[in-house]
Amino acid sequence: MIVANYGSNTASVLLNIGNGTFAAQKTYSTGTEPVEVTAADVNGDGKPDIIVANYGSNNVGVFLNIGNGTFSAQATYSTGSSSGPYYVEASDVNDD
Repeated sequence: MIVANYGSNTASVLLNIGNGTFAAQKTYSTGTEPVEVTAADVNGDGKPDIIVANYGSNNVGVFLNIGNGTFSAQATYSTGSSSGPYYVEASDVNDD
């Protein structure tokens, strides 16, 4: 489970233990005012990465899945001045 924490400018990851419960959260710093997250394999390694819409920073952030239940530091991509991205959807738009 991935949660955008608007008030603390973080995203939390809670891994499924497999018995209907989740491990303690691991928290990752995002941009300002993250409002939505999604998961998709953005680098083609077969592992779901995290994408977050950072409303207050006018960017989207990507956390690459390292593969051991942890993620890389956020790489950010600008969405333009005063854009305030609110939703994020992952899709392969160029068939790569």
